[in-house]
Amino acid sequence: MNGENNTAPVQNTRGGLGQLQINAFLEDRRVPAEDVSVRVIDPDSGNVLEEVQTNAQGKAPELTFPTPPLEFSMEAGRPRPFNQYNVLVSLPGYGQTVIENVQMFPEVTAVQNVTLRPTFSGLLIPYPTLWGDFPPKIPEDAVKELPFPENLVVLPEPVVPELIVVHQGRPENTDAANVTVLFTDYIKNVASSEIYSTWPRETIKANVLAIISFTLNRVYTEWYRNKGFDFTVTNSTAYDQAFTYGRTIFREISEVVDEIFTTYITKPDIVQPLFTQYCDGARRICPGWLSQWGSKDLGDQGYPALQILKSFYGYDIFLMEAQKVEGIPISFPGYVLEEGSTGAPVQTIQHQLNAISNNYPLIPKVAEDGVYGESTANAVRVFQETFGLPVTGRVNFPTWYRISGIYTAVSELA
Repeated sequence: MNGENNTAPVQNTRGGLGQLQINAFLEDRRVPAEDVSVRVIDPDSGNVLEEVQTNAQGKAPELTFPTPPLEFSMEAGRPRPFNQYNVLVSLPGYGQTVIENVQMFPEVTAVQNVTLRPTFSGLLIPYPTLWGDFPPKIPEDAVKELPFPENLVVLPEPVVPELIVVHQGRPENTDAANVTVLFTDYIKNVASSEIYSTWPRETIKANVLAIISFTLNRVYTEWYRNKGFDFTVTNSTAYDQAFTYGRTIFREISEVVDEIFTTYITKPDIVQPLFTQYCDGARRICPGWLSQWGSKDLGDQGYPALQILKSFYGYDIFLMEAQKVEGIPISFPGYVLEEGSTGAPVQTIQHQLNAISNNYPLIPKVAEDGVYGESTANAVRVFQETFGLPVTGRVNFPTWYRISGIYTAVSELA
């Protein structure tokens, strides 16, 4: 899928500025890597533009680089709206990691996570689908007919999975590898591959909801496993959605995903999430599907996300929230935890933060007394800073599930 015309070099241009945050991890991104050497290289000249080191949180200082002007990403058919930079990461005792074509847009933050391994590793990031040449989606029914009783669907209602197994090729390609990623990481990856992070927030939200619903339909119907395959979804745009393992994620997209990852689109009288297909709406027109550029235009006009979605999928659609997230011990209590809060949810967060601090020692230990005092608020702030969340010291929906997700990961590692 990711052919030569999806990575072909185009010289970087100027007109705007964007930010780049590089995070280094050991052992499959579960332990931050300190004192890692990070070099950012201009792919046109080969010159080293910046050379920095990571801190105890595995974070390099946030860097600023030239990008094309903002207007290039606001209309279809304009020059390439992003610049590309190469990132070289090294640490004694580990193999060098090289990531080529890290994409940067103006006025947004590109986040590149890097996992250090014993031997050399490299990644060439393809263009996003709005710029590159990718196979068009093969149409499918928006509501799937489930073949009872032979089907494997046993869920009474949609559930957000902890993990997604992605086949890195067309379904029938047995040479393509499978990768297993967190559900939220998958959605962030797809959205960063499919749309531009410079777009209006409600447009980003509408597209993320479409991506979530598309994915949860594949999960709920066991679409590929019912056909004898051992994966949840593919990264072929002819069948599913663009995904590149390890690619750059954009903070503006990541924040939206964290806020709404349990919400999906559906219709009256069906249980399953709607199979929400979409196309770019400029090079390819797809009646009845979401138009990505069309959603951007509606966002410019001030349309909220649900109204954008109704404009494409019909005015009978509505949003539903999944009641369960697999792998999460306790669901979000439904209210924000902050200084002065008390009770079992506070004690849960305190216990999970203490477990996480064994792997991330900068997060201070707290008393597990069910009282949300200054020490708990401070531990939450350090957690939020470590994992790229808005630093508020309060536990809202995104922070609750990020703490729970990291807690589950470090518990499994232990």
